Amino acid sequence: MRVRTPKVAGAFYPGTENEINSLVRRIIDAETEKIDYSYARKDIIGCVVPHAGYIYSGYEAMHFFEIIKRSSVKYDTFIIINPNHTGYGEHIEVDSNDAWDTPLGNVPVDTDFARQLDLPRSDRAQMQEHSAEVMLPLLQESLPEGFRIVPISMLRQNPITAMEVAEKIRDANKVLKRKLMIIASSDFTHFESPVDGEMKDDLVLEQIEKQDSEKLYDTVIQNRISVCGYGPIMTLIEYGKLVADKPASTILARGHSGKTKPSASVVDYITILFYHD
Repeated sequence: MRVRTPKVAGAFYPGTENEINSLVRRIIDAETEKIDYSYARKDIIGCVVPHAGYIYSGYEAMHFFEIIKRSSVKYDTFIIINPNHTGYGEHIEVDSNDAWDTPLGNVPVDTDFARQLDLPRSDRAQMQEHSAEVMLPLLQESLPEGFRIVPISMLRQNPITAMEVAEKIRDANKVLKRKLMIIASSDFTHFESPVDGEMKDDLVLEQIEKQDSEKLYDTVIQNRISVCGYGPIMTLIEYGKLVADKPASTILARGHSGKTKPSASVVDYITILFYHD
């Protein structure tokens, strides 16, 4: 069995089970009154979730994980679509490991679904990548054992590739009939002032609300907005339109790194839920 070992434990998140439990508890305690738990009753398609260190983006990310914890739906497979920060691997790559290890134990890969996607498979893109790995301890903290993952790395981020991946996921699930959840791993504007970052993010959020991948792509490129996972976000948008008659989205939480470490230059974090309206 091929198992991917954690690469950012002890850096992006704590390196031991007790430390993870303690930090997650503190974050939940801080956010509980702000979380709209009514969304747990929705038929959820997926979510845009930030992927920075837990002490920075965990407060925004936790809104999603707390909602799925309270959902009555048992999700079989989490498709984690992440940007490729390292440049290793294929333009689109499905992870080829059998499981991913974290300080909380192993998470199995849905290898049948990974193969059914008919996309390049390798372990190269995820070897040193953090943006899928950081989701796993939060999933493990939120859900009982039994779920599986399919990590998909996107180096080429454009509307055509997003639609291709969305269609591949839809087609694979027509065969395998999993109860899927899509996680689009992305932070928003990087290393700008809180005011400038918010203005740029608002341009992107406008297109996400309209579910317009083409305009979202144009907005990011033309305005040089440093949303790192716009490809995964576009994929989630397109997948939602493929599987739902009336896909809707809502912002669950919004913040930036300056709340943890005051600075004139911050990274923005926004958690956006997609669901059947």
